[in-house]
Amino acid sequence: MFRRLILAALIAAGTAHAADLPESISALLQAANIPPEAAGIVVMRGDTTLVSHNAQQSMQPASTMKLFTTMTALEQLGPAFRARTEFRTSAEVVNGVLQGDLILRGGGDVDLNEDVLLHMLQALRNQGIRKIKGDVILDRQLFQPARPDVGQPPFDEYPWAYYNVIPDALLTNTNLLKVEMRSTGNKLGLVMMPEMEKVGIRSDMKLSDGPCGSWEAGWRSPDVTRSGDKIEVVLHGSFPKNCIKSTSVDVMDHHDYLERLLRATWRKLGGSISGEVREADASAATTATATPAATVATSPAASPDADASPAANADTPSTPASAAAPATRLLAEHVSRPLPEMLRDINKFSDNTLARTVFLMLGSLQADPVLGSRPIPPDGGAASTPMRAETAIRAWLQAQRIDANGLVFDNGSGLSRTERATPAQLAGVLQAGLKSLWMPEFLSSLPIAATDGTMRKRLKDSPAALRARIKTGSLKSVIAIAGYVTDANNQPCIVVAILNDEHVANGAGRTVLDGVIDWVARSK
Repeated sequence: MFRRLILAALIAAGTAHAADLPESISALLQAANIPPEAAGIVVMRGDTTLVSHNAQQSMQPASTMKLFTTMTALEQLGPAFRARTEFRTSAEVVNGVLQGDLILRGGGDVDLNEDVLLHMLQALRNQGIRKIKGDVILDRQLFQPARPDVGQPPFDEYPWAYYNVIPDALLTNTNLLKVEMRSTGNKLGLVMMPEMEKVGIRSDMKLSDGPCGSWEAGWRSPDVTRSGDKIEVVLHGSFPKNCIKSTSVDVMDHHDYLERLLRATWRKLGGSISGEVREADASAATTATATPAATVATSPAASPDADASPAANADTPSTPASAAAPATRLLAEHVSRPLPEMLRDINKFSDNTLARTVFLMLGSLQADPVLGSRPIPPDGGAASTPMRAETAIRAWLQAQRIDANGLVFDNGSGLSRTERATPAQLAGVLQAGLKSLWMPEFLSSLPIAATDGTMRKRLKDSPAALRARIKTGSLKSVIAIAGYVTDANNQPCIVVAILNDEHVANGAGRTVLDGVIDWVARSK
């Protein structure tokens, strides 16, 4: 029905005057029972405004909010920016024994996973270390608060879902457990990855005769039980007979996850730990130091970046020095993908955890020509990392002469009921993107209509197919798009459309927004 409405409305539609809605879009809004006041739409060709409807209205933008985060990150951090994870120590190695603590320092490395951890621990073994006499200290102090996941109320009724993972500076494997479920006859087999020390999984799921393709209909929220030092993940609900499916869940505490993964991996490599695995205290953010660069060279196995310069593998300070703190030296490191590759995952697939991590980077890290990144020196204030990130984005908006009135930040990803933006502000960010030195990197991060990302199945029969790069967003009662569409004269246009209304559900809102994109692609 909605496709017929689009076609019928487009036949009758002409060119819109600024501040007027095209007749086709008005017809689609009316058919979807979405009132005009619930829509904010801006269309621009160069400096000419073709459509301006509620352009200054502060609205819930959903994941189009990611454009503020990603564009500012490119401008402030640059395309060569990389985040870092480091193993450091101030202790000596005697006969294969590290005589003190081992520090695992988080730098917001979005690629830190079980394989990276394995390679970093192997680098320690390659240097002759087989036993850690002291503690292993997990340093998440780059972001403040260091553990924003603790005590955070769930965003929705699916707190275990991958999109709800809350980042920290040492988030490993996105804190996800991959669970493979395989039912044969009346038996259900489970495999959990990665392997962790004293972590198991069991199911109280009942097998059903339902179709395998609808397995999620019987899924219920998993939980975790403890017995002494053992942890058990328990699956609930029902699962179809003769079915094989995999899913990922976030059910473990961040400390438990990393500690047990680290212990299991180190044990496989023949290593042992005499002390505890514990969290760094707040003083770690300001007291950790490094010895001079000439002291230690890093093993090649410590860094997967084969093109890194020798200077990048040397010991360099990662935080300001403190006279009372012992010097530390670098034992192993990992650097993330460069920023543009992170941004492609953020915008094309609307990765909330990755977007939230980059948002926090803006409040904690700066670009470094050798290392890729280094912490921002403390300013003596008590501002949290999210507050500093918001300050960085607002400063960039001011430099671009984008009015920030009505703009509300929470976590920079749009996975929030408090974040607000106006269509005009999003259009301003998109205008700045076209003028940026890093315009190619920014454009390449956006989903292409009928091709990839969150737009891969949309507008396949429209002239916008392959010619529109669009960031999408959706929450309950919210749907939005923001990006670039090439018109019928092959001219690029900026398009922003946000709908805040309960009637956007069941595809009705998407039909309206696709109609906006289609109208621009046909305009002359």
